[in-house]
This record gives sequence, C-alpha cells and structure tokens, in this order.
Amino acid sequence: MGFILGSGSPRRLELLGQIGVVPDDVRPPDINEDPAPNELPRPYCARMAREKAAAVIADANDVVLCADTTVALGRRILGKPADAAEAASFLRLMSGRRHRVITAVAVRCGDQLWERDVVSTVRMKSLSDHEIDGYIATEDWCGKAGGYGIQGPAGAFIPWISGSFTGIVGLPLAETAGLLQSAGIAIWKTRSNSQDQP
Repeated sequence: MGFILGSGSPRRLELLGQIGVVPDDVRPPDINEDPAPNELPRPYCARMAREKAAAVIADANDVVLCADTTVALGRRILGKPADAAEAASFLRLMSGRRHRVITAVAVRCGDQLWERDVVSTVRMKSLSDHEIDGYIATEDWCGKAGGYGIQGPAGAFIPWISGSFTGIVGLPLAETAGLLQSAGIAIWKTRSNSQDQP
C-alpha cells in the first residue's frame, strides 16, 4: 500500500507532517475547477475534492488524499485570484465582514471513498488601502483561495475565527487523521522510528 498526496500545496504537505504522515508520492491532479452555474460553495468544494481524488492515477491498493479549500462570501465563491487586481478586489469584498472557509477532504482507495468537509467562519477587520496594497506587494496571495493565507502576513487581518484553523490553512487535521486511519494509513509515526531504519 502506498500513500499519495493529490495536491501540490506545500501547506498540506507540512500539515500532514505534523501528524507524522509523509506521502510516498505527490501527484497533483489537473481538473477543471470552474463552478457549475448556480453551484453553492459547500457542494462545489466537496465535488472538487472528489473529482481530484478520482483524477489521481494510482494502483488499486494505494491510498490517495485530495482536498479543496473554498472561500465563500454568502453564496459567492472566491477562488484563486487570477492577478493582483483580483486579489485586491477580494480583500475589499471581505474587509470588515465575515466569510466562510470550506475545506473538503476526500480519501480514496480503489473504489472506496471517505470524505468530510469542514466549514469555518472568519472575520476580517476593516482594511485600509495601505494595508491591502502592502499585502498584495508580498505576493503571499498567489495561488490561495480568496486571495489570502491566514498562516502568512494576512494573519494580521484576522482578529477572530470559529472552526478549524488547520482547515482554514487547507487541511483540517482532526478530520483528515480520522479519514486516513479509516483507510488504513498509520499516523503519529515518530521521527526517531523512521531514522532507525537502515
């Protein structure tokens, strides 16, 4: 049995490492991530995780983990910004308001699928143009849903959350650990044990 991370996100790789899980391979899937017409954020996010898991090429006994993180402002899905101008527009939309961050996780082994999604609420403080311009200049927004990452400089914009911090980062660890254990993946492997191997 091999364990494949179906994501190119360095944050998800780091989070897995926190529970002693190191993938045998990393294979980011290439799928169409456009929402369907009138698709709501939570069903969209769960569909993306399932479709990513289905798209990863793996042997029948390999365990594949994929996830999708979606930022939702009401019914609107804020995806990964195409450029700095769109990232700034997302920040202006969220400024002084609450939004939801949904992360769906799908774990596949052969024809079996285990899945969970976690919804967290995030309040962003009112942002000045100076703060927005300063954050955009860091380029930390690149490749991040909603145009920000809570674990980076934008953490200074977030005075309050309700839910899963690791879910907001991109992989809810409590739920992910449960899914991996259901699929037969051991967690909490100690570094000393792995270093003792020849």
